[in-house]
Amino acid sequence: MDTLMLLGGGFASALTPENLLWAFVGVVLGTAVGVLPGLGSAMAVALLLPVTFKLDPTGAFIMFTAVYYGGLFGDSTTSILMNTPGNSSAIATAIEGHKMAGRGKASQALATSAIGAFIGAVVSTAVVAFFSGVIIDIALRFGPAEYFALAVFAFVATSAVVAQSMVRGLIALTLGLGIAMVGIDAQSGAARFTLGVPSLFEGIGIVTVTVGLLALGEVLHVASRIHRQGPDARPVKTGGTLWLGRGDLRRAIPAWLRGLSFGLPFGTIPAGGSEIPTFLAYGTERKLSQLRARRGKRPDEFGKGAIEGVAAPEAAASATAGTAMGALLGLGLPTSATAAIMLAAFQQYGMQPGPLLFERNADLVWALLASLFIGSVMLLILNLPFAPLWAKLLLIPKRYLYAGITGFAALGVYASSYAITDLWLLILLGLLGFMMRRYAIPLAPVLIAVILGPLAESELRRGLAIGQGDVGVMFTGPITLGIYAVILLAVGIVVVARVRSSRRSADAEESKTPSTV
Repeated sequence: MDTLMLLGGGFASALTPENLLWAFVGVVLGTAVGVLPGLGSAMAVALLLPVTFKLDPTGAFIMFTAVYYGGLFGDSTTSILMNTPGNSSAIATAIEGHKMAGRGKASQALATSAIGAFIGAVVSTAVVAFFSGVIIDIALRFGPAEYFALAVFAFVATSAVVAQSMVRGLIALTLGLGIAMVGIDAQSGAARFTLGVPSLFEGIGIVTVTVGLLALGEVLHVASRIHRQGPDARPVKTGGTLWLGRGDLRRAIPAWLRGLSFGLPFGTIPAGGSEIPTFLAYGTERKLSQLRARRGKRPDEFGKGAIEGVAAPEAAASATAGTAMGALLGLGLPTSATAAIMLAAFQQYGMQPGPLLFERNADLVWALLASLFIGSVMLLILNLPFAPLWAKLLLIPKRYLYAGITGFAALGVYASSYAITDLWLLILLGLLGFMMRRYAIPLAPVLIAVILGPLAESELRRGLAIGQGDVGVMFTGPITLGIYAVILLAVGIVVVARVRSSRRSADAEESKTPSTV
């Protein structure tokens, strides 16, 4: 009852005309920034910090959180329409979303994404409001062994389970870990793989890697085939209804719920943001689809534009963002780049997020939580009706569309560091992304390795330091052992399924071969 009263007071504060205006400005700005490759919500919040210094703290943080959520909505738009995610949180959505757009279902894909993001935001915000104590307790249970096991789980899930070929997945994982090792070693101070270039001492930024491999790599891939196919040889279909049919909803609703189950706990864990839960949600839906296909219930559409491959990752990403706010407010623990910048914003106003924030600044906290509900509704109203309009972007001739993407990609990378070196790295990574597409090497393991490689290395070193060199310390505790058990089970299931599939293929080939007597 106390929580309902406090939340009601938060709504009374958030629904004032001034705060509604800041929420609207935030969702519009966040959506616009999310659409542009490389210009994520973290950068938008960072740029707003000096601008909002003289604003009322409640209004400023309402706008910050609206930008945060708006960026998630905007990220999925270019992922679905152009296969160029605005940020790494939308990579999983791009895999099936772009295929749906190619089949003339761009509007349905965008609607699925918008509704999934709305459900994830609303449910996760409700969980934060009513169960913040439980969220804090979960976050406090993770130590070096648990974080390292979680990173290994993500590596195995993306390289061996989600990837079509285990060998290609491991190649991609190795490339990503190699990129992640560039820079100064935090413990020894030694320069690794920098080639003597001072600009590389801080490593290669995730914005440069993401935009280079995904955006510029896609541009080069499209450009390499444009003369063979003609500039727009196949007419792009942007039709289809905005509203999802009953069949689509029957498939999307369970996927949204499963995506929620992945996203809610991960927001409290500083393990690379929403990349892990989105890929785990995508991988789960893919395996379920293959299982249904083997049982003859429904053909496997993954790789051709499966609606579950859009619904689950979007719900997972949005739910992760919601519980990340809970970890920031209740524990002072930033679990994403945007949350880290918002932590700096709290400190700018002389406040320290944590358990005492709910007592000392209760009005601000509950108004902020109420504004998350309001911003989610605003985003759904803003994005859902305009899904067919966004889909019209596909009608722009490819040479103009991808030229624009290239320009925005270069602008986003340069704006993140103001270094010419990053533009050269952008070109090199774009060429790498192009070659990986040419030889069917998956991109997801590279990105997961770049994001989680430093975390895995630092937590492994911390664990070994605590255990004084004893490796066994990394395999103790129920959470750690549970994660490794799930890894072994998943790998075992995948190996058995692939052996059976190869045997069935061999039997089918033998049956087709005419016998000679």
